[in-house]
Amino acid sequence: MASRLYLIILAGLLLAQGLSTALQYYERYESALSVMLNTVEHDVGTSVAMLDRLPAQERPNWLDRLRRDNYRYLLGAGQPGKPLDSERSRELTRRIAKELGPAYRVNADIVSTKPERYQAHFTLHDGSLLTLEITPHVSPVALWLPIVLTLQLLLLLVCTWLAVRLVTRPLTQLARAAESMTPTTDGPRMSEEGPTEVAQAAIAFNLMQERIGRHLKERLHILASISHDLQTPITRMRLRAEKLEGSEEQKKNLNDLREMEHLMREGVAYARSSHGGAETLVRMNARVFLESLVSDYRDVGRPVTLAGTITGTAMVRQQALRRVLGNLIDNAIKYGGAAEVAASRNARNALCITVSDRGPGIPEDELEQVLQPFYRLEASRNHDTGGAGLGLAIAAQLTCAIGGSFTLANRKDGGLVATVTLP
Repeated sequence: MASRLYLIILAGLLLAQGLSTALQYYERYESALSVMLNTVEHDVGTSVAMLDRLPAQERPNWLDRLRRDNYRYLLGAGQPGKPLDSERSRELTRRIAKELGPAYRVNADIVSTKPERYQAHFTLHDGSLLTLEITPHVSPVALWLPIVLTLQLLLLLVCTWLAVRLVTRPLTQLARAAESMTPTTDGPRMSEEGPTEVAQAAIAFNLMQERIGRHLKERLHILASISHDLQTPITRMRLRAEKLEGSEEQKKNLNDLREMEHLMREGVAYARSSHGGAETLVRMNARVFLESLVSDYRDVGRPVTLAGTITGTAMVRQQALRRVLGNLIDNAIKYGGAAEVAASRNARNALCITVSDRGPGIPEDELEQVLQPFYRLEASRNHDTGGAGLGLAIAAQLTCAIGGSFTLANRKDGGLVATVTLP
């Protein structure tokens, strides 16, 4: 949009400036032509009359004095030529003939076209021939004029850039605010200062963010309330099921109750994941953090390895990041048997943490769908394995909430790799 506005405004201003300059040059040409015709008409009349009254032997001494920038006098018949072919030359000849009268028998012809040069011939009263050689040319352009035009062009460029920047800056700020918008009501707000239209858009955006935050808080509150209220009846049902003393119905009921509890916990965790950005940023040593995370899993006998790491620190929301990586590691162990954790820096110096497994992977056409809540792959994530279809959705939403990006990809030699990128 900025480029289009810049081109439209700049093209319009340049066209207007060019048209104004062309009209100015045309008006200057017409004015100079009119002045030249009037001046030449009277000057030639005076000069010819003076030469006519001078003795023949004195006339050569006066030729240089009567010479001008674009015409001069020659004694004699001049050069043979062709009939005049320009309206300007014919008009000048008519004016000279009218000024001098028929006694001088004025006639003219053109002797050169490039450059244009024509001659007017007179017959003086003593029978001598006199020639007026005219070489019309445009007055030279002043040396300062190109400099002024260049400065005007630079001024147009600066004004166009400034105008486009002022117009598009509010849209850029709105786009950045939309990208950094958090689902919490205490997220960053746009400045409501500036022109009326910009202030109205900022107010509308801030109100929209507040409504989204309130809606998500209400959703979280409802899920938490349902989870809390269901704890008592589920506990009573478990107690009753345990009294069935090893019957088949007892196993089925206990499995159903465990699935209900797991589903409630996952649902609340997914709702809370949208508020992960509220945590305070802390400076973290990436290598120490990943070594600690992997050690916690290995201490309880889980097959997790640290394949590679980096040195240096990063500003992250540590608890939220631990939850994300924990979800990914649990999924990798559950569906791939083991997890490999690694960290690196990309071309933009962003922190990239990967969690890989050697499992069956995910079909390419379902890599995006598995990030949706409650989406299960029938081949692996079904009710029998205990999956609720929320693990990857929680990881993706929580990563987005803390300002990062989350991607899934299949490994070339089999398995799945999940990448968390944090700026």
